[in-house]
Amino acid sequence: MTLTELQTLIREMYSSKDAERGVDGTFMWFMEEVGELAAALRENDRRELGREFADVMAWLVTLANIANIDLTEVMDEKYGSGCPGCGQMVCVCGTSAKP
Repeated sequence: MTLTELQTLIREMYSSKDAERGVDGTFMWFMEEVGELAAALRENDRRELGREFADVMAWLVTLANIANIDLTEVMDEKYGSGCPGCGQMVCVCGTSAKP
């Protein structure tokens, strides 16, 4: 599944609920899922970890949909030509720098 396909799938499944919830409510659900991902990372249960990554991605895509952001377009714009910090395809930024 491509990022575009995922964004379309989530929009088709949940757009009416997402519109009702709005950005603030959706962001709260997203943050809850990030917390669950953090717990799964500590526990290192591969099956649960995969599910939590999927949940975080779904809620992130939901936020993008509500904000009318095409994730494929913005990811390509920001990362398609290399690291936004150093411009290289294999980042050479120092480890203390945020790329």
